Amino acid sequence: MESSKLEFLRGTLDVLILKSLVWEPLHGYAITGLIRRQSDEALLLEEGTLYPALWRLESKGLLASEWGLSENNRKAKFYRLTSKGKRQLQLETAAWEAYSAAVSKVLCAACPPKQQEAS
Repeated sequence: MESSKLEFLRGTLDVLILKSLVWEPLHGYAITGLIRRQSDEALLLEEGTLYPALWRLESKGLLASEWGLSENNRKAKFYRLTSKGKRQLQLETAAWEAYSAAVSKVLCAACPPKQQEAS
């Protein structure tokens, strides 16, 4: 496969943002950097995509935010997971793992499955 940047599949952005905040509160630029580094530079999250998602997640009560200073002493909004956000992350992670396993079974199949007899 070519080493170009991957497109975000529908539904992945929210769970990736939630996961990026599981360890500590982060500001937007730090979230994009964590996702980029964790994906070995394959997922590049643009600001125009990130901030609407952060506002949406915050309005759903999955994130909370507060102003603070970034590592370079600039004013930045830091986001953290709420308890509702932690529960949502667990649900979405389980769903993605099940989906990924099912897709892998199809893509890794060496032969078609046997058809079941009609009863």
